[in-house]
Amino acid sequence: MSRHRATLAIGVGLVAAVVVVLLIGGGGHRSGFLDPDNPDPAGGRALARVLEDQGVDVTVARDADHLERTETGPDTTVVVTSTDRLGTSTAERLLDHAGGARVVLVEAEPGLADVLGVPAPTRIAPDRAIVADCADPAYADLAVAVDLALAYPGPGCFPTGDGAALLAEPRPGLVLLGAGHALSNDQVLRADNAALALRLLGGSDRLVWYVPSLEDLRAGDGVSLSSLLPDWLRPGLLLVAVATLALLLWRSRRLGPLAVEPLPVTVKAIETTRSRGRLYRRAGDRAHAAEVLRAAARVRTAERLRLGSGPDPVALVRDLARHTGRPQAEIDALLGPHAPPPATDHDLITLADRLAELDREVRRP
Repeated sequence: MSRHRATLAIGVGLVAAVVVVLLIGGGGHRSGFLDPDNPDPAGGRALARVLEDQGVDVTVARDADHLERTETGPDTTVVVTSTDRLGTSTAERLLDHAGGARVVLVEAEPGLADVLGVPAPTRIAPDRAIVADCADPAYADLAVAVDLALAYPGPGCFPTGDGAALLAEPRPGLVLLGAGHALSNDQVLRADNAALALRLLGGSDRLVWYVPSLEDLRAGDGVSLSSLLPDWLRPGLLLVAVATLALLLWRSRRLGPLAVEPLPVTVKAIETTRSRGRLYRRAGDRAHAAEVLRAAARVRTAERLRLGSGPDPVALVRDLARHTGRPQAEIDALLGPHAPPPATDHDLITLADRLAELDREVRRP
């Protein structure tokens, strides 16, 4: 019964602190995520005030030098918010100085997890409150409710169902909390977030609240891009790079020396005609050559008689016979659709002469 009274009293005090922080605020306003002096919804001033009211000595360290000047020991808990500002050197300084103190890292991103030598977490969006399911009696029967969190692979409290947990302790003295929003002013009262925060950070007489500073980072320090990439993505990027290189080599290949030719190239019509004639003669295709001559004659005579560019061959023969006064059978033997092909080269030349003569008669007024 006394335990429930204490929990109820702590809850009432926390509610009062949240109301005071959100409505009244105070001096020393800061805007960092979970900053102990930040009264905004994303700040952590409400939790810091309640911890002080419960007799916990809260010390805020805002850079690595200040942290090293702060005394720590077995009775001290060091909580680190804004872990995205931690680099390799500052993380090593933190762990070296902590000694026997308990270190709690809030939402340690994949890059920091790689520096610490622990499995990289994954970002999740829980759609329900996650219940503690671990052997630690401090978190028994608690449920955490947040909108976004990091899940750390391996055993731990508040399992997400995929082999990961929101609260993990990869090695003694180091605790990883993926549900950082549970400590914020606007979400600390959801589900059992307040109880989790007080049991996690209020179990020691002293609490050192470390807010890392970017000014502590050294040249070349911090998180590399490769550490932020998931393991499965790196082979894919390598494959894309190899495929791109192969594509460049394929598209830039040359099958032989370049042919240099002055431009523009101008070919006279008479040269084209003679060349085509030589091809027809070499091939011996007198029928095709005769059809080319007849087709050209049909077009010229039809245009002259204003019959259009594609007149009916039978009608064209009839109109030509009427216009020239020749027999229709003679015109049909020259231009008709069933005119016989020349049997010899001499017949082809004769056909060309007769077509030229017909063309002159059509053009004569």
